[in-house]
Amino acid sequence: MLAFSIAGLVVGLAVGVTGVGGGSLMTPLLILIFGFAPSAAVGTDLLYAAGTKGFGTWLHGRQQTVDWRVVGLMSAGSLPAAVITIFWLHYVGLSPWVESLMTITLCVAIIATAVLTLVRKRIMARMDVSDADESGLPPGLLKLREPITVIGGIVLGVLVTLSSVGAGVLGTTMLLLLYPRRAAIRIVGTDIAHAVPLTLIAGIGHLSLGTTDLPVLGFLLLGSLPGIYLGTRLGSRLPDGLLRPIISVLLLVIGASMLFDSVASLMHTV
Repeated sequence: MLAFSIAGLVVGLAVGVTGVGGGSLMTPLLILIFGFAPSAAVGTDLLYAAGTKGFGTWLHGRQQTVDWRVVGLMSAGSLPAAVITIFWLHYVGLSPWVESLMTITLCVAIIATAVLTLVRKRIMARMDVSDADESGLPPGLLKLREPITVIGGIVLGVLVTLSSVGAGVLGTTMLLLLYPRRAAIRIVGTDIAHAVPLTLIAGIGHLSLGTTDLPVLGFLLLGSLPGIYLGTRLGSRLPDGLLRPIISVLLLVIGASMLFDSVASLMHTV
């Protein structure tokens, strides 16, 4: 069990230093290193994410860097989507093709996370993140911003429930595009606050499916919480410009190789 705490520590350090979502690192780690089934890795990682991000939400809430209205809009789409996805998993069962589908979804989310991690700073550099102007969008798009936020929440709800990946980098990127005039710290705080109820509900759903390993979850948290704390303190001293590309390339390699294997496995089972 010590190995799980060490894994949690390593992932926590990476998250603290680079801000890359823990799900994109922890879930493939559980599958590739520890031999977890995709459903078990996803279910365990969802509650892991809820625990680690709950503390972050408390900190952002104290600093008043959470836009609770936007959290509500995203949750209006993501939470029902997560519940419906869990009911669907209960209905179809965790057959080999469903496991393959979850793995493919995970791989696509990992690849998207890697790409967006590489270009996120360029997106932010092209946007004025001042709070002086609330919109920063063309009038036509501004009218659709709230419905698009809800629809984006629906996509995240399904994606996170099937793969445990997406609530971090993908959610942040969506908010950056829809709310370009918001301060970056408010974007991050809002995304983290939204991730907590989403991962918690999806995680409880997976718990009802029997796909969550609670003892492993405890050991992961035991290592990751101090890891995130240390990583956050080290983040300002380490070359983030070097670490992010390295982690992104690693995620691309992992995601692409797992995707190839999963598609081959799915074709074999059909």
